[in-house]
Amino acid sequence: IYVSTNPHGAELLPPGIIVAESDFYLRRLWGEPSEDLKKKPKYLVTFTVGFEQRININAAVKKFSEDFQILLFHYDGRTTEWDQFEWSKNAIHISAKKQTKWWYAKRFLHPDVVSAYEYIFIWDEDLGVEHFNAERYIELVKKHGLEISQPGLEPNNGLTWEMTKRRGDRDVHKETQEKPGWCSDPHLPPCAAFVEIMAPVFSREAWRCVWHMIQNDLVHGWGLDFALRRCVEPAHEKIGVVDSQWIIHQVIPSLGSQGESEKGKTPWQGVRERCRNEWTLFQNRVAEADKEYMEQQK
Repeated sequence: IYVSTNPHGAELLPPGIIVAESDFYLRRLWGEPSEDLKKKPKYLVTFTVGFEQRININAAVKKFSEDFQILLFHYDGRTTEWDQFEWSKNAIHISAKKQTKWWYAKRFLHPDVVSAYEYIFIWDEDLGVEHFNAERYIELVKKHGLEISQPGLEPNNGLTWEMTKRRGDRDVHKETQEKPGWCSDPHLPPCAAFVEIMAPVFSREAWRCVWHMIQNDLVHGWGLDFALRRCVEPAHEKIGVVDSQWIIHQVIPSLGSQGESEKGKTPWQGVRERCRNEWTLFQNRVAEADKEYMEQQK
């Protein structure tokens, strides 16, 4: 047997036995496999968490129905304590100490593993969700054709970019006005085709592209938000902010506490310096990749 159209590495198998994709559905250890799943969640929600933020995460998880599979990435190594919450017993728990959500995403959210889910939420742990309804959010994302999105941010709460500021007069916006000189093109980041990395939501098609762009060694994801536009076309129409389902960024610097004091710098200073350095490295890699590609096309 040799089937060239099989997935790479599986050419020696008959196509009928190949299962190229997977999921996070929990299965029984007994009975008929075909009877394992009473319900298949349609969406995946991931939070990268420490146990100290359990109250906040509990409130967030309650905003998602059984249509959403919950996956917790634990950066503090504490997993079993979460079973004080009933929903935790049906959640997926993955633990590795002192790692970021993009480290986890690159290693555990391969597109073939999450292909069962229409949308993938990759969220931080410090988000207030009092004004967020997950089902309504999905409805709006589908209605407005958003492949990459995020909820609007309550103004003046952890706001970095104008694009992600919630607007009170509409359901969705896809462009904004930034500070003078910040946008060379009104259809490019940060004035359009832009969401931040704290609470992004990806369609499975967009995620298949974005996953490949995440760098193994650049764990903070800085700069990724400016490059997401490369994964959808036209980006200024398929990337946007959902205003009517909004969140509050609580700006809890929990990640900084996972660093270590080094060369006279506090843990938080070291983490922030690494973030900035990664942004520069990522920008340089993208520019170099573009340059190499263009030279090959000559």
